[in-house]
Amino acid sequence: MSQSRSQPLIDIVPDPQDVASRAAGWIADRISQAPGTFRIALAGGNTPRALYRELASGPFRDRIDWHRIELFWGDERYVPQDDIRSNYRMVRETLLAHVPVPVEHVHPIMPRSDIESAARKYEEALKGIYGAETLSPQRQIFDLVLLGVGNDGHTASLFPGDSALEERTRWVSAVPHETEPRITLTYPAIQSSRAVAFLVTGVEKSEAVRRALEGDLILPAARVQSEGDIIWFLDRAAASRLKGAAGFVSGSECRD
Repeated sequence: MSQSRSQPLIDIVPDPQDVASRAAGWIADRISQAPGTFRIALAGGNTPRALYRELASGPFRDRIDWHRIELFWGDERYVPQDDIRSNYRMVRETLLAHVPVPVEHVHPIMPRSDIESAARKYEEALKGIYGAETLSPQRQIFDLVLLGVGNDGHTASLFPGDSALEERTRWVSAVPHETEPRITLTYPAIQSSRAVAFLVTGVEKSEAVRRALEGDLILPAARVQSEGDIIWFLDRAAASRLKGAAGFVSGSECRD
């Protein structure tokens, strides 16, 4: 499967489990084709949960050299790591407990004394791993960024109308919502990637998917860019409003 930077690839399969399987195979292929350490920024949510379970079991687990994998988090709720709402906890239970990723290759967003400190410390950690204070288009920090999309078109913890959407300097931003504060990668950090993969399932997401892919910049997902590939893994329900759109292909028609 391939694409030009200007045209995301749309991969449509029948149901959510097919999305998880299709994405797992694509990820395993990318890892096998890349030399050295492979850095992934992980997504939270139910669709990535199925993907992580798929990667941790069956043939995909055995295809991946887990000692080369380095894991980061695209966003996190500002809760303790053992909280049921924690993206770290979800990844730990669905993936990390089942695959031999070295502990020093796991970089969760850590709770700190306050949310701004937590965001700042994660950005400092990313800069230390990257080895520079400024991101270069010629050298990406991530090999792959995984993203979902909310009903409102948010992605990671970049929400419609939030000031983090306009951030162009910081790599990590605090999102101090009253009900559920979060920490998120910003657009510059997401763009510093060799590939971005959206995983979206369910008819309730279909309008957001349509608007994002048509370039409605009110939706945060529509603003995502990458220095490399962008692919959308969709089930038929999530893709149901895309009929007749040019350039879309079904999963059965995609080729490497």
